Amino acid sequence: MKKRILITGSLGQIGTELTKHLRGIYGNDKVVASDMVKKDVPEVTETGAFEVIDVLDSKRLADVVSKYKINTIVHLAAILSGVGEHKPSLAYNVNLNGLYHVLEIAREKECQVFTPSSIAVFGPDTPKDGTPQNTIMRPTTMYGVTKVAGELLCDYYFKRFGVDTRGVRFPGLVSYAALPGGGTTDYAVHIFYDALEKQAYESFIAAGTYMDMMYMPDALHAVSSLMEANPEKLVHRNAFNVASMSFEPEELAAEIRKHIPEFEVTYNIDPVRQAIAESWPNSLDDTCAREEWGWEPKYDISSMVSDMLEQLKKKQGK
Repeated sequence: MKKRILITGSLGQIGTELTKHLRGIYGNDKVVASDMVKKDVPEVTETGAFEVIDVLDSKRLADVVSKYKINTIVHLAAILSGVGEHKPSLAYNVNLNGLYHVLEIAREKECQVFTPSSIAVFGPDTPKDGTPQNTIMRPTTMYGVTKVAGELLCDYYFKRFGVDTRGVRFPGLVSYAALPGGGTTDYAVHIFYDALEKQAYESFIAAGTYMDMMYMPDALHAVSSLMEANPEKLVHRNAFNVASMSFEPEELAAEIRKHIPEFEVTYNIDPVRQAIAESWPNSLDDTCAREEWGWEPKYDISSMVSDMLEQLKKKQGK
């Protein structure tokens, strides 16, 4: 199938890079970017079609799908974990009703849907190390609750209506192209900017707090690989564990010191995000993704840190 793709939330941390990635694969004219407002992000808004869409406006969403003859919706628009705890009703509304609108339109217009889930689906009762693909999920955040419900909703639309739904459970994502938007793992991006600018960083996550992380190039590869995977081999479809590396703040700081020896980290713990982090797994078992569609990451913590610092120096003209 020749894809004609609509991306919601295309100006967020994932969307900014995924839009460029998918336009590189399918062509600028085959990937329509969208977000609630049009910001000054020319590499997204000026390299192909861009539409202003609020995913809670189902008519507007459907009109854009029809206008461009879309057959694949990559649904990224969401309220993340940190913001979601301060605005739980907004997180519920955007994350669940937005997804419902996407799935209904996909059912009516026979579109494929990719939407990411998250390690936030797990909770304190989940096995912390090597978290299995299928395990107990009792999240303690509104974001996590909406992501569990979203996984089940996508499963339902596949089994009940035959909608080709697919997705992965993303860990924390590290990127040099765009800043994150209010998640618990955001420290692993901000730390690089402060390391270069101030040779110091104040972490809102405590030392010793392990979380699964992934470098953005691997995340982009995961999306495009799963979108093109043979559907006959997919068993889990909407909730694949994908893993790359697991670290805590001191380990990341130590890796940065190999490049910036004077770098120092202090701590000012955010109790809300720290509690969220402690409820999540330390590491995931991604065997199912490897077996069902050939998932394999390319970056570890060392290669990620080297590339992040190099790319940020170029971006900042250093």
